[in-house]
Amino acid sequence: MNPPSTSIFDLSPSEKLQLVEDLWDDLAATPEAVPVHHWQKEELTRRKANLMNNPASGLTWEEVKQRVRGRHGR
Repeated sequence: MNPPSTSIFDLSPSEKLQLVEDLWDDLAATPEAVPVHHWQKEELTRRKANLMNNPASGLTWEEVKQRVRGRHGR
């Protein structure tokens, strides 16, 4: 008799979050191994050029946090 198989979908929410955290930490340990698509590189280049040409278009970290907290009530 085979034991019942377990799926990640059977995990509790806290177990799923722990799994995501563990996976993220594993990926972060070797960022050079994470593939970056050509279109993503182009978009980063475009955004950097936009920021260099118009520095006032960017936000400070504090402004970003305020916007996020304002939208999500924290």
